[in-house]
Amino acid sequence: MSDTATAERTIQQTRPKGVLPYIHVEGAAEAVKFYEKALGAKELSRTATDDGRRIMNCQLEINGGPMMLMDAMPDAGYPFQPTHSFTLQLIVDDGQAWFDRAVAAGCTVPMPFQKMFWGDKWGAVIDPYQIRWAFDEPTAGRRRVCSSLAPCLPQPGPEIRSCVRVEQ
Repeated sequence: MSDTATAERTIQQTRPKGVLPYIHVEGAAEAVKFYEKALGAKELSRTATDDGRRIMNCQLEINGGPMMLMDAMPDAGYPFQPTHSFTLQLIVDDGQAWFDRAVAAGCTVPMPFQKMFWGDKWGAVIDPYQIRWAFDEPTAGRRRVCSSLAPCLPQPGPEIRSCVRVEQ
């Protein structure tokens, strides 16, 4: 196999699959430092604009999963638009520790970390860049198979019927 074919095969095997969060913030360099402190992020790569003042692309790894971020660039069609229409959720074994670290780093708390109606411990924070994060510590011996985000909402509703608990 040629070096080119080997390199391409390696890229294909290591390329993330599924949905990859790619967030746009004001102050991406500071956001990287914040995510390192608050969430234990590891910076994997960074590409700056030609003038070096903004980040065009930065890949982080958080809890074993990839996340991309960049500076908002209104001049290139990527304006900063704060939103609360999504939550980045981390499934972790030690949710209280993750939650406490994020709060200590400067996140605000809209939902304390606590046992929830579906059995897991769960809590949410909002970081200084207006991104909502949730920490889910699954109940021991259980796993959730969900077709919607209903179990992750603070209030139960009729859509909870779409979640099925499976004993392991």
